[in-house]
Amino acid sequence: MHITLRQIEVFTEVLKSGSTTQASQILALSQSAVSAALAELENQLGVQLFDRVGKRLVLNEHGRLLYPSAIGLLEQAGEIEQLFKEENGAIRIFASSTIGNYLLPGMMAAYRRDFPGLPLELSVGNSQDVINAVADFRVDVGLIEGPCHVTELVSEPWLEDELVVFAAPDAAILQQPVTLESLGNAPWILRERGSGTREIVDYLMLAHLPTFQLGMELGNSEAIKHAVRHNMGISCLSRRVIADQLDAGTLVALPVPRLTRTLYRIHHRQKHLSRALQRFLAYCRE
Repeated sequence: MHITLRQIEVFTEVLKSGSTTQASQILALSQSAVSAALAELENQLGVQLFDRVGKRLVLNEHGRLLYPSAIGLLEQAGEIEQLFKEENGAIRIFASSTIGNYLLPGMMAAYRRDFPGLPLELSVGNSQDVINAVADFRVDVGLIEGPCHVTELVSEPWLEDELVVFAAPDAAILQQPVTLESLGNAPWILRERGSGTREIVDYLMLAHLPTFQLGMELGNSEAIKHAVRHNMGISCLSRRVIADQLDAGTLVALPVPRLTRTLYRIHHRQKHLSRALQRFLAYCRE
């Protein structure tokens, strides 16, 4: 059986108007096309839906049985069309921790103010988690803190971010001029392997130190801030992450050359970017 929505639509219009002539005018079809669609529907169902009384079509018991289901089908089809006209689908975003915890909340709040009814789903993990989720089509777009090297993903520069090497105000490293040697001798508290921040810190800072002492690895930036504040070592995080603590004086930026990195937006090469998704990404750029 291959009943089409067009056949159902023809049936309901013929029912309302009482003739194929008037139904054809409403549907902008030829009368022969309307008659053919109705005849094909009756043929597939194996019953007549109307009694032919002269030139009139009168709904019979079979037509009365079909009518509620036909109306329901057309209403559901209309709802599906409306869904995509309004672009109401949930947008699934996966962001690495610095972006998800410190950048996206404000961007999402601005988007919600303008589009309060549109759903957003945000997951937060490290950069490798984000890459894996995008590659597996589990999310629509990913936002990460370092470059992506997976060939099936499109990686585009998104925002610039400043990194700060910091310590507690009474840290031993501040008792003398800060040098590459003193940085190398201090215990470092870093994000775990697989973190975009860790990858960039390794490349921009740690690779240039004559020595390196790993104090500990922690899985999130909040834990690192507290560990450094309690004078357990030094670290390097986005200025956005420690801005409040720097302003309050509970953490101190060390005098090192300015460190910057690029944040990236990634999506699968075969992923269709819907209008709703492109609109949200425009808010992120702004």
